[in-house]
Amino acid sequence: MKKSLATLEADTIACTKCPVLREYCAGVGRTRRRAYADWDYWSRPVPGFGDPRAGVLLVGLAPGAHGANRTGRMFTGDRSGDFLFAALHRAGYASQAESSSKEDGLRLDGIWIGAACRCAPPSNKPTSEQLTACRPWLAGEVELLQPRVILALGGIAWAACLRSLVDLGEPVPRPRPRFGHGVECRIGERVLLGSYHVSQLNTFTGRLTPGMFDEILQRVRVLSEAGEDLPRSSSLPGKASACGR
Repeated sequence: MKKSLATLEADTIACTKCPVLREYCAGVGRTRRRAYADWDYWSRPVPGFGDPRAGVLLVGLAPGAHGANRTGRMFTGDRSGDFLFAALHRAGYASQAESSSKEDGLRLDGIWIGAACRCAPPSNKPTSEQLTACRPWLAGEVELLQPRVILALGGIAWAACLRSLVDLGEPVPRPRPRFGHGVECRIGERVLLGSYHVSQLNTFTGRLTPGMFDEILQRVRVLSEAGEDLPRSSSLPGKASACGR
């Protein structure tokens, strides 16, 4: 029997599969940053959130140590989230352009946000074992939401999405589709679309600009509303197809 989203959320929060990550997250919460000295850090696995009827699943890398690990909500309370939610608001997926806490009134429409890893990892680099342990939470979201479009932010999220689809018995092409910004591939009745991550490294250096990400979200909107006419595989202009077709 499938779990409900509420049960999946509770099980995610209660997860203790990776003691190293649990201790790291708790340690960050104990030491804090001076700017957040008055915060009671979440310091637990961070579940996905959004519209339970979403046709779009956005998958990030992992909670930020002083972002989602502090606030308890994905992409909330850090610069990556500032960039992401401003873009989601422009695209009509978010009710407001800022996300500062779980109580800030933000609502998502048509989109759900998850991650490859649900605990903040040291140096923002989860190990392969940690990603494997976390994969059931992502696979559970795919199974319950049945999203039309999966938007993977970065190569690690892309790989986690593909492995989750394999776990669910989806017809993933061989060789596995390669990640790239703007590449997309039809897998069964859905499309996997890649984008550079909204990290400070990418957005501060101009590797990912607001215009580039707006273009990705426009494509997400087109794909999610495409009815039965989803492409077999395609890409944004100038990008090679991930499926090699």
